Order: sequence, then structure tokens, then C-alpha cells
Amino acid sequence: MSFKISLAGDLGSGKSTVSKLLIARTGAEYYSTGTVCRAEAAKHGMTIDEFNRYMETHPEVDRMIDDSLIALSDDPRTLIIDSRMAFHFVKGTFRVYLTTDARVSAERILGDRRDGESFDTVEETARRVAARRKSENLRYFEKYGVHIMDMQNYDYILDTTAIPPERVAEKILDALELFRKNPGIRLCELDYRRFMSREPITEEMTAAVKGSIDRCEGYPFPTVRELGGAYYIESGVTAVLADRLLGCDTVNCTLLGGEPENPEEYRPLF
Repeated sequence: MSFKISLAGDLGSGKSTVSKLLIARTGAEYYSTGTVCRAEAAKHGMTIDEFNRYMETHPEVDRMIDDSLIALSDDPRTLIIDSRMAFHFVKGTFRVYLTTDARVSAERILGDRRDGESFDTVEETARRVAARRKSENLRYFEKYGVHIMDMQNYDYILDTTAIPPERVAEKILDALELFRKNPGIRLCELDYRRFMSREPITEEMTAAVKGSIDRCEGYPFPTVRELGGAYYIESGVTAVLADRLLGCDTVNCTLLGGEPENPEEYRPLF
């Protein structure tokens, strides 16, 4: 039985590497709008940043990319689609978003040295990446009325900050099987360092959790809201602490819609 996985995510989250692993494991074919854009940028003699700005005033480029994505809806092949807008244009996909800590993302991009990209420091990389994402968000919202960073758009959000690509691919395929059995399910797995909380962890809380946990599923999933790449805990601090103490590579969460109230009251949990 064929399937389609659409991969979106933060820059530097490992989409290309994970796509290759998924293709190797499943025999799927690959489609990437990033590859298309890089080729077009090269044709115009531009860097990818310059081409993104060019696209803001040249809608014919977007139309070409959109049409190619829409056509994939009726494509019978098993596909891995690396695209920011595949979740919106391609019907019947398992919609995955890979999220990564901003500094880790910048370090990966700096080390990768992709064609058309030139950065000197992690800080410069982080600034340029943030500017690129701002440009993309503006363009997609103005053109489609879509917030590509709204996590409610996706079936599975997976944090790749601290887990290797092989494990990421394994988790995606496991989640795909769950999704195929329960098409309405939504899944979210985050690195424990991404959490913000109004409730600090105390020695008493740590001692109580140590005395009662025996498995990662020992507590209800924490509920969280996303804002600017951070995840704000509404409930379930003890569940996050339990998973950290148990050495789980990610924390299973229930992702709520909307922004957290009074985010200035939150602090990093760890």
C-alpha cells in the first residue's frame, strides 16, 4: 500500500538527511521544493536568501511550485515530500514537522556549508535563518492565508534537537503506522530542554517523582502551547521531569492550539 509523507520543519532540522533514510527504508521516491528553489536561484545567479526575496515580488515562481505540489495529490507513488506547503496542497499526506532548538539549527547549517549559503559564525547563521523564516512566513501568509509555523497544521511534531537522524526516521515510520490505524490522531514529541514553565522543579518534586516512576508512560502527557519555537507547559511538569529522569529521548505531549497567556511569566524548565 502506497503512502505519502510530507516533511516540513525548521531550517537545520535534518529534513534532507531524514528523507534519504526514509527512502532507503521504504523504497519511496523523493520530491523537494527546496531542491527546485535552489536550482532556480542558481539559474538567476542568486543566493537562496536573495531568491527568497525575489519570490516575494515574482508570484509566477510560487505558481510553478504550487502546481507541481497539487499534482502530487493524484500521484499513485509512495512519496517523501520535503516541502513547506505540502501539508496544504497535497491531499492524503502524513503531515510531519521537524522542530529543532534555534542554536542547534544554526550550528548544523554552519557546519553543512550548503551551496548558495555563506555564514561565518553561529550567531550570524541564527540571524540569517530567522530573517529567512520571517520572509517565508510573510510570503506564505500573504499569498495563502496560511501560518506555516502553526503546529496545528501537522499530524506529527518531532523534536530533532538531540536525536540522530536514524532515530528520527524510525520514529516517523512508527508514528505513520499509528496514524494509518487512527487517521485522526495527532502526535507531538519534544526534547525536554525546549519547555518553558511557570512551575519550577523543586527538590521535593524530584524526590517524589524518583520514588514513583517505573516507565515513560507513568504520567499523563503534559499539555503545551507553542510560541516562537518554545513550548509552554499548561499542565504536566512532573511528566516532563519523569521522562527526563528515565532517560527518554523525547517527551510525548498533547499540543494545544493558540498562544500561552502571559508568556513573560514563564522560565526555562531546565
